[in-house]
Amino acid sequence: MKQPRAWQRMLSGRRLDLLDPTPMDIEVEDIAHGLAFVARWNGQTIGDYAYSVAEHSLLVTDIFTAQNPSAPIKWQLAALLHDAPEYVIGDMISPVKAAVGPDYGVLDDRLMAAIHIRFGLPAQLPVAIKKQIKKADKISAWLEAVQIAGFTAAEADKFFGKIDPNLANTLEIRLRPPVEVRNDFTARHANLMDRL
Repeated sequence: MKQPRAWQRMLSGRRLDLLDPTPMDIEVEDIAHGLAFVARWNGQTIGDYAYSVAEHSLLVTDIFTAQNPSAPIKWQLAALLHDAPEYVIGDMISPVKAAVGPDYGVLDDRLMAAIHIRFGLPAQLPVAIKKQIKKADKISAWLEAVQIAGFTAAEADKFFGKIDPNLANTLEIRLRPPVEVRNDFTARHANLMDRL
């Protein structure tokens, strides 16, 4: 029986096998481009531009770095790449991920391991680092929920946990054209790689 096609052609010319990804088929330009065009919140946000996963990744990196100022550069890079698999599998809101079941997580984990290895990170992050990145991710989600997705602060507190009021008042969500976000993501990645 013929196997269904499981690869996707990237703009870089690479063929990424989604079921068996290899680090050699991962390019940051493909990641940045894809993430700049993937909308968080299923696109249900205010503004003239979708709030992209690339923009979210930049914010999570900023939050992670502010909360962990002595963290090695490699963990800042891990924060930037924390949602990188979504450049090919898209972003699903948590209720949909739960409905899809464990297969989504397996696919995400395989892609993440290949991405990490490609950029010199361990395939699996240490649990403590993963928790710190997740904390920054939840703060970003809270800010996004309240500032652009129509949630009240009380609703965001319920779903994402309460955040420091100073963060709520000082961090502002940015909505920009995809090309700007793509370029900033690529530049941040290059800067972190140069400092490793």
